[in-house]
Parts: sequence; structure tokens; C-alpha cells
Amino acid sequence: MEDSGRPDDDRAASFGSVAGRRAGAGRRSADRTGAARAANHPPARRSDPAPAPAPSAPPQTAGGVPLPPQDWNALPVLRLRRAVAPSLDASTFVQREVLAGRCGGATRTPQGWVLNLDLALLAAADGRVRRVTPRAIDCPTVEQFAAGLLLGAARNNVDLRGAATDSWYRTTMVFAWKA
Repeated sequence: MEDSGRPDDDRAASFGSVAGRRAGAGRRSADRTGAARAANHPPARRSDPAPAPAPSAPPQTAGGVPLPPQDWNALPVLRLRRAVAPSLDASTFVQREVLAGRCGGATRTPQGWVLNLDLALLAAADGRVRRVTPRAIDCPTVEQFAAGLLLGAARNNVDLRGAATDSWYRTTMVFAWKA
């Protein structure tokens, strides 16, 4: 969601990566973390050579969809082909969760309150969104709400920049409201 200006009641939700966050230095595949871990633990000695692990085999869940890497900073920033308008309702929902005491991660600013939530998105090479994973902030309702917003915004809208395989991307959703 690109913030094209502050709404009249000063509540807005936006994607940090689209609103100007600096892109990562380059693409890093989700399997690099696993490869680095494997390098720290030498394989057991065998008389016959063991096959090398496939570099494109990131950790899998029971459903067969890869988990995001542990270092989200290494992921490229999510880019959307079309800008998505900020949603007043999104920040209103988050504000209500904070006021009800179900979410304590909001930060007071001179302009009001802000809650940032990092998310990772797995996009298939054909542009389909395969998974959205919010970073845990001890506020499951807002985490799942933000994942749903991102899923809707990214559907048929991810700028893949020529990715040939499934790729993870990162973004930050920013929810802001006046005190």
C-alpha cells in the first residue's frame, strides 16, 4: 500500500517496502541459510561419497511449502507492480486491538501511535503467492489480519524481476493512528 498522503483522520496502513524502504543488496535464495548451517557441521565419515544436498531445497513444512529463512534481512524487498491504496479500516482494526489490550507492540510517536509488522512472502515463478508469514509480535489477530491484507494486495501483483524459481520477499506493514 503506498501512502499518497495522510487521510483526514490520520489513520493509515502502508507497506514499508513500497513506501521507500531501501532494497536489499541483491537476491539471496532461501536455501543459503541451510547451506551455511550445513557448512558448520561436517558430514559423518563414510566410505562412499554422500550426494551433495540440493541447493534449492529449503526447509519444508508438512504441506510441502518452504519456510522462510531465519535471516529476513537477506531477503529482497517485495515490489508490487501496481500501488495499493492505504486502508483506514486496517489501522482502525489494529487500533482497537491495541486499546483492548490484545496487542502491546504499538509505539507512541509525536503524531500518535505506530505499529510495524514485518512479513515474508513466498511467490512462485509464475507470480502466484504461495505463503505469507508474519513475524511474531505477540499479537496473533493483527499478525493474521496483516497476512490477509498482504495476500490480497500481492495477488497477481508481485514484481518478480525475472525470478526463475520460487522466491521469498520481505515487507513491513505500518499501521498508524492519532492518539
